[in-house]
Amino acid sequence: MLGVESVNNNNSISLNALQADTVGKDEFLQMMIAQLKNQDPLNPLDGTDFTAQLAQFSSLEQLVNMNDQLQNINLYQSSLNNAESVNLIGKEITAEGDTIKSDGSSTDLIYNLSGNAQKVIITIYDESGKLVDTLEPGPQNQGRNSMAWDSNSLANGNYTFEVSAIDAGGDVVPAFTEIKGRVNGVTFMNGSPYLFVNGKEIPFDRVISVNEPAI
Repeated sequence: MLGVESVNNNNSISLNALQADTVGKDEFLQMMIAQLKNQDPLNPLDGTDFTAQLAQFSSLEQLVNMNDQLQNINLYQSSLNNAESVNLIGKEITAEGDTIKSDGSSTDLIYNLSGNAQKVIITIYDESGKLVDTLEPGPQNQGRNSMAWDSNSLANGNYTFEVSAIDAGGDVVPAFTEIKGRVNGVTFMNGSPYLFVNGKEIPFDRVISVNEPAI
């Protein structure tokens, strides 16, 4: 809010930049009224200065009202997100993440390459962080790619994977891992919804796509 540096007998008010923890619009108005009451009759407040102060007060009030409206919009958006997240229970989603669930069969590893890659290496780790497998699918194009991982020889459970890639010139190609799974539940933390997918909590804003599960 507006901060007042000084009020003196010459009826001058110097205003700082907006400072939320200094003076609110009510306090500012009270100070203006006090200034008018205590002005020197022989040296009254200049009309131009008073008009400028009124304009500043009007701007301050508009900013306060705008802030209240933005808070209401944020609350409304949060309510929409909470409702939409509950509707995802039972749906299959694709989201940003690196956790996959192995059930003794083939599991799709999904990732997005920011450019064409000459060499791609996928490393897979168990829940203790131990490396359990390494895959090299060969050259791949920019965009979303996937590779089937045969996990029959490993115990059922959750695993994580990482993707590293380089282009034909040996430069690193950024790769972003994605997960696919069914939403089993929703929880709310600090006002934000999290989806339970593959035994992990996925922030709602990381969802990329939603599909009906295959029957």
